[in-house]
Amino acid sequence: MTTNSTTSKTAALVLPVTGMTCSACATRIEKALHRVTGIKKAEVNFATEKAAIEWDPATLSSAEITSAIEKTGFGFTDQTFNFEVKGMTCSACATRIEKSLHKLPGVVSANVNLALETAAVHVVADSLTQSDLQTAVANTGFEAIFNDPMADRAAQEDERRAAENAAVKTELRILIIAAALTAPLVLQMIAMVSGAGFHLHPWLELALATPVQFIIGSRFYVAAYKALRAGSSNMDVLVALGTSAAYFYSLYLLLTLGDQARGQLYFEASAVIITLVLVGKFLEARAKRGTTAAIRQLMELRPARARVRRDGEELEIGIEEVRQGDLVVIRPGENLPVDGKVVEGESEIDEALITGESLPVSKAPDDQVTGGSINGTGLLIVEATAVGADSTLAKIIQLVENAQTGKAPVQRLVDKISAIFVPAVISIAALTFLISLFITGETGQSLIAAVSVLVIACPCALGLATPTAIMTGTGVAARFGILIKDVEALERAHRIDAIVFDKTGTLTVGKPSVADIHLIDGTNIELAQLAGSLQQGSEHPLAHALLDYCKSENIELLPVEEFRSHTGRGVTGVVAGREIAMGNQRLMAEKNCGIDTSNQKAAEWQKLGRTVIWLAIDGKVSGMFAIADALRPESTEAVNQLKKMGVKTLLISGDSAIVAEEIGRQLGVDQAFGGVLPDEKAQHISELWSQGFTAGMVGDGVNDAPALAAAEVGIAMGSGTDIAMETASITLMRSDPRLVPAAIKVSRATWNKIRQNLFWAFIYNLIGIPLAAMGYLSPAIAGAAMAMSSVSVVTNSLLLKRWRP
Repeated sequence: MTTNSTTSKTAALVLPVTGMTCSACATRIEKALHRVTGIKKAEVNFATEKAAIEWDPATLSSAEITSAIEKTGFGFTDQTFNFEVKGMTCSACATRIEKSLHKLPGVVSANVNLALETAAVHVVADSLTQSDLQTAVANTGFEAIFNDPMADRAAQEDERRAAENAAVKTELRILIIAAALTAPLVLQMIAMVSGAGFHLHPWLELALATPVQFIIGSRFYVAAYKALRAGSSNMDVLVALGTSAAYFYSLYLLLTLGDQARGQLYFEASAVIITLVLVGKFLEARAKRGTTAAIRQLMELRPARARVRRDGEELEIGIEEVRQGDLVVIRPGENLPVDGKVVEGESEIDEALITGESLPVSKAPDDQVTGGSINGTGLLIVEATAVGADSTLAKIIQLVENAQTGKAPVQRLVDKISAIFVPAVISIAALTFLISLFITGETGQSLIAAVSVLVIACPCALGLATPTAIMTGTGVAARFGILIKDVEALERAHRIDAIVFDKTGTLTVGKPSVADIHLIDGTNIELAQLAGSLQQGSEHPLAHALLDYCKSENIELLPVEEFRSHTGRGVTGVVAGREIAMGNQRLMAEKNCGIDTSNQKAAEWQKLGRTVIWLAIDGKVSGMFAIADALRPESTEAVNQLKKMGVKTLLISGDSAIVAEEIGRQLGVDQAFGGVLPDEKAQHISELWSQGFTAGMVGDGVNDAPALAAAEVGIAMGSGTDIAMETASITLMRSDPRLVPAAIKVSRATWNKIRQNLFWAFIYNLIGIPLAAMGYLSPAIAGAAMAMSSVSVVTNSLLLKRWRP
């Protein structure tokens, strides 16, 4: 169990280290840690695989310690806490919470998302508890709420939305009361501007403004107090200062001048500001709900209950009770509760909200189905293969949440600006008051100018500019079958100017078949029997083509011994006492099988884009197989779209250079490379990087994983293996290459929205604050502008929902 403690000068942490193989490893880590300034003591125990560290938290953070360990080539066991944060009102609140969390021993990173009202805290395993994090958040004046596991997510979401709806209704009632109290003051203001000379009685103005200021506006005082107590400042400080200045100055005039103060009071300014800010917050909250619609829609796909057959009986149970291997009954029109394999029945499945596929997909026994999709007209019996957090739907939700929780690099710069924004505005307001008072000698006019400066400045728009665009962009991408792993992937994807495609299963259908056999020695049946028998030990798509051929021809397979796979070249083994080698030219050359590389038949097949496999028996080539894998109908269109976008296209394949070039010619790619081994694919990515390209790699298999990891952005086809999907930054939920240009387009669209939002957020303040300081904006207009700034940013982000691939 890892523990931590802190004093005023020392923090201690017991950190689990991974990767050590001997005591020398422990010594190396200790030396590396002792070189870090701020670490007072470091003891690494190889036997327990733990590092006990004491350090000065004033000069060093947990993240720097874990980074020092990683630089030595080792790792550490970690975990992530995700929770909701209640009470935030602007980006300064999020920054304050992050600072508080980063001070905890064991915290590696902490990201607080204002728009989602969530936090993701990455910590050293077992170093902190939920209670520790809740206490740290509470000390900053906010509330941390932890969610339960996936099984309860749907119920929690329903409860959260019900509470959200109730809160919206309450806010609307408060807003109506505030508007009713403020309306007479607004009418008076309009009358004064139009020259009608109508004035409310000064004591009536006080009676109308006071409940707005101190009852309805109490939230601003409370939030401002919490911020100041924590040594920070936020939007609430600006509102509280501005409205209080207008209110108490008016109260001073009323108490000193009595009825003679008629026409000289500014109670309407304070009341209007509070009411307009509440209007803005109400509209902003409603708009922000639209940015989280994608996750809510995904959660709603999973039914709360399922029907299962157990011991010959059909039972209806909660979804969390379904176990792997259960037989689940899905009636027509119902959502599938689990991932599984069809064992009985036929139907058409609507997978639109999972994969983005617009047309229903036919399903029959042995076909795989995905939880959350909608059954058509048939009754299906499905064997559950993945439930709960292991299901595809749960993984999709997790990916979307991860992408929405992180922070883009540009947002970190904005956070730094937001941290000094409020103190800067207060200084400008004070300077405005003093300069105006010096020039005009009018206290009231000078005060109103300062109040306008305080009120128009809004850090919220800056804080919402990036996350709302990311939330909407990743959400709409998921709706069309494009899953973006994290913010960094989204940021890199918009810069892609070169795409490298794997061939088999990516640009081709991925279901190769034997198109022809050429005999040198023996018979077709004998050759196919030996080839099929040897390939029983392989999972390669070409092996499946040979096995399918043997099955269709009713050829009996023989046992294989001493089977061995030669990556990127072929396979060898012993069948019926004979040594068999099967693969490409490189394998034949390695085995000295005397292959004639100028074989006319092989050249003919390769010019047709077919893969040639040689079969050698006892060291002598006995025949060849031509394997054909049809191009996907969408592949050519995908390449054409990328070229129109200015993206260079490349094809890299393990097939011969002739086959790769022919397939490349048919598709119209810029370059095609053949005979490339899996580890060599990553080298091609590196070459593109050295040429100044931002390269993306598209693949679907295990052999694509190194290249997917090496690329700036790895893009995995959803029909591929789990390892490809885990390595890739973006996953395409259906095998349609056209989603590759679509992924780049949605990334570019999202990044354009971020730039637009930041431009308008900055320009709003750059123009509004000087105008307010010069007295060209009244507090009421400043309040309205402030209220609408955040709304406009969120609304602009929501325009992304109209994006289509």
